Amino acid sequence: MLINATQPEELRVALVDGQRLYDLDIESGAREQKKANIYKGRITRIEPSLEAAFVDFGSERHGFLPLKEISREYFKKAPEGRVNIKDVLSEGQEVIVQVEKEERGNKGAALTTFISLAGRYLVLMPNNPRAGGISRRIEGEERNELREALNGLIAPADMGLIVRTAGLGRSSEEMQWDLDYLLQLWTAIKEASLDRSAPFLIYQESNVIIRAIRDYLRQDIGEVLIDSIEAQEEALTFIRQVMPQYASKIKLYEDSVPLFNRFQIESQIETAFQRVVELPSGGSIVIDPTEALVSIDINSARATKGSDIEETALQTNLEAAEEIARQLRLRDIGGLIVIDFIDMTPAKNQRAVEEKVRESLEADRARVQIGRISRFGLLEMSRQRLRPSLGESSGIVCPRCNGTGIIRDVESLSLAILRLIEEEALKDRTAEVRAQVPIPVAAFLLNEKRNSITKIELRTRARIIILPNDQLETPHFEVQRLRDDSPEAHSSQTSYEIAAAAAEVEEIAPLAAATRTLVPQEAAVKTAPARANAPVPVEAAAPAPTPAPAPVAHEPSLFKGLVKSLVSLFATKEEPVAPVVVEKPVAEQRPARNEERRNGRQQ
Repeated sequence: MLINATQPEELRVALVDGQRLYDLDIESGAREQKKANIYKGRITRIEPSLEAAFVDFGSERHGFLPLKEISREYFKKAPEGRVNIKDVLSEGQEVIVQVEKEERGNKGAALTTFISLAGRYLVLMPNNPRAGGISRRIEGEERNELREALNGLIAPADMGLIVRTAGLGRSSEEMQWDLDYLLQLWTAIKEASLDRSAPFLIYQESNVIIRAIRDYLRQDIGEVLIDSIEAQEEALTFIRQVMPQYASKIKLYEDSVPLFNRFQIESQIETAFQRVVELPSGGSIVIDPTEALVSIDINSARATKGSDIEETALQTNLEAAEEIARQLRLRDIGGLIVIDFIDMTPAKNQRAVEEKVRESLEADRARVQIGRISRFGLLEMSRQRLRPSLGESSGIVCPRCNGTGIIRDVESLSLAILRLIEEEALKDRTAEVRAQVPIPVAAFLLNEKRNSITKIELRTRARIIILPNDQLETPHFEVQRLRDDSPEAHSSQTSYEIAAAAAEVEEIAPLAAATRTLVPQEAAVKTAPARANAPVPVEAAAPAPTPAPAPVAHEPSLFKGLVKSLVSLFATKEEPVAPVVVEKPVAEQRPARNEERRNGRQQ
């Protein structure tokens, strides 16, 4: 695990296998992430037609709170029969809410009153006793063992618990410590909610460094390299309290070569921002996000690996399936995804590609549902949206094309403006029509279409002024109609004076908009009260040499990474803290994921 924290504006966490980038998480300081944050909000509007309420929780847009996500503790009275949201809630009512989905486009954040607090091994649902269970990824005998361990925990009867995948093989004492930590955190949140009136931020989800360590760090991670002393101290403080057995894995990277360059992954990160991703065989995949879904197209391009066209199609599709699974993780793409594979006639080839897709997505932390390749060669799938995609968190919509990717050419736009000028000039009592246009459009209108403008002026008896504006780019323009009773229509200003005045107004507007910024909120609760460190499990294995220091002189290889993982697997951890617990050997460790279950089902 590599953590790059040298630039305060952007924290980056990468999981690397040898020199191949496996997963990536980027957190931008300019864009506050709200998912999993807990707020005290105020209901501002109730919409019976949507069976939902809108909540002011301190953000620019009000959050959306559906009726099904409202705990009965907030109901004014016990409902009889079908619940009418108007009868059980009132405007101005204060509620404690958690952000379930980030704001996207014009949509506000999706909220819930069913709070979930994620720990290392457990997820606590403090106001949802019907929720609870074990991660879907844990099956068979392991599931039964965890159920027994869960039954042995001392937990309030009115709260729900979910065992995360990281809880596999953990003792009751370790899970009890995790539960006690979450209970103390919930108590602190409840007490803080009483201190102030809504809206305000009560609890903020940990930053990307703490989240990555909590969710990803396990036995098969050889080491965690951090290139910032402050970030290393922050990580060590957390890990010594929650996972002291892994403290020796946290290492400071001090080489002059930047951390990500040392592992040669900067170029791999750049592919996550590109529309076209090249495949080793010479083919490529093209990723296009749309409002409804993400479309992915596979092109054979220069691929010539196979002995015939069918073999080439199969090999390219298999390569693409593996790369698509990787790109979905790197880009954090969620929602509906449609993949257009290269056409394959044999059914066995289609099944092979489907199986490759499933195999490549097995290690994904997000929940994934995969369909079959249809007769049109399309495979439909959905992926859980864990957080905003890389494009949403690190990019903005192009101000020139508004995200469409294309703009009208100069001639087409000029003719459209000319028709609009004519339409405005034909209206009654029109004295003047002013058109502010980009310079290329102005050149076309004043030269190639000079006669057309003159004819419109003679026919309508209206003055037409074309104002070239170097601040405008196609396809942007502005057409203004002045009536004969308007003072501006009778002013003695020349056209260049009008253009200069308009340019001054445009320069002032962005400055005014820039001053309207929201001040980041400070969380009332940052962590649970200090307490004893977590118990340290003693690995049931023979002693081994101390793990090697951070690489600074040689490029790491896949073979060395594998050897290092095997060495760390059998290494003894010497941490003199808390009670000693003997951990049962685990056949297989899977990636942790933040499971949530509400009303007896997973969300």
